[in-house]
Amino acid sequence: MLNQLTYKPYGNSAILIEWKPEISEEILLDILSYKTKIKGKLELQDVIIGYNSLLIVYPFQLKDYLSKVEFLKELYSSSEYHIKLERNHWNIPVCYDEQFGLDLRALSKDKKMSVEEVIKLHTTPTYMVHFIGFLPGFLYLGGMDAKITTPRKATPRLQVPKGAVGIGGSQTGIYPNESAGGWNLIGNSPISFFDIDKTKPCFVNIGDKISFKQISLEEHSYINEQVFKGIYQIEKKI
Repeated sequence: MLNQLTYKPYGNSAILIEWKPEISEEILLDILSYKTKIKGKLELQDVIIGYNSLLIVYPFQLKDYLSKVEFLKELYSSSEYHIKLERNHWNIPVCYDEQFGLDLRALSKDKKMSVEEVIKLHTTPTYMVHFIGFLPGFLYLGGMDAKITTPRKATPRLQVPKGAVGIGGSQTGIYPNESAGGWNLIGNSPISFFDIDKTKPCFVNIGDKISFKQISLEEHSYINEQVFKGIYQIEKKI
């Protein structure tokens, strides 16, 4: 346990628990363990994970905030509910062709490196899924190489296509559906990250690992057809 937690009231019916402000696997695993303990002991409206936070939402207004915090602290220190996460490692195909990577060339010039170097830096790390939001199926990934950190665009695009792979600050991610967005677009993945018609709409879980595999434009088109027909199997790494 990390033990460096702060507790704050969050509106009238929620408590925000925060870890030290950094993105790390150690913090994520501690958050997931704490979430399991809390859900095993309390009836709650929701428990929401952030990079270094856990939001506990009660189904009623809190009139005894301090006693709730004391209970949560005791629960955090308890030895119950130690978990071993079942985590998958997904191999995600990405096409970095210029028709998808609208900002790739500008980013490479800004970083004074070739397009190929940017792609290599983007595909080399193993990323971790820290949480899922702002759109259903949008993965917040930790682990991007700092050499390609790039500020979000000053003026967001009104339409970012489904599957667009982007960089925003020190993060990279994939737009699961068409939406507005201000991240720098460097490629596109043909697979679907959110399908409301499936029993589990998003196949990825918090704590899973992600690797990006570069594919050609032709491979992108082929996989896209397989996804449309419902026969594409997403690769798992052993």
